[in-house]
Amino acid sequence: MGEWDELYRENIIDHYKNPRCRGTLDHPDITYEDANPLCGDQLRIDIEVKDGKIEKIRHSGHGCSISQAAASMLCERMEGHPLEEVKALTKEDVLELLGIELGPVRLKCALLILKTLKAGVYGITQWPGEEEETK
Repeated sequence: MGEWDELYRENIIDHYKNPRCRGTLDHPDITYEDANPLCGDQLRIDIEVKDGKIEKIRHSGHGCSISQAAASMLCERMEGHPLEEVKALTKEDVLELLGIELGPVRLKCALLILKTLKAGVYGITQWPGEEEETK
């Protein structure tokens, strides 16, 4: 393992053990929840918006170190930024934050925050093709 890989892994563990932007908001403008059934990750985001910018963002839930660290990193990065920047985020942005290569299963863990954040910002209530739970 290279020196950079070790630094990125330490950063992931730090965000997992000491998450930034962790919790919920009392009166969010945007709330969205999603899960990764492959590994049991669950994630919720709450966002307060002011003048088209993320004034406060919080994440809650549980899961593996990759999903929780990615949530911490991305929420920390996006606080104070315009919603339009969230819409422009890509999987490469999340992977760059993490800084390590991931296999297909771990990739889904890392990208759960991106899916949750974008769905909330775009106002998606259900992903196409997913069954409604109330049926």
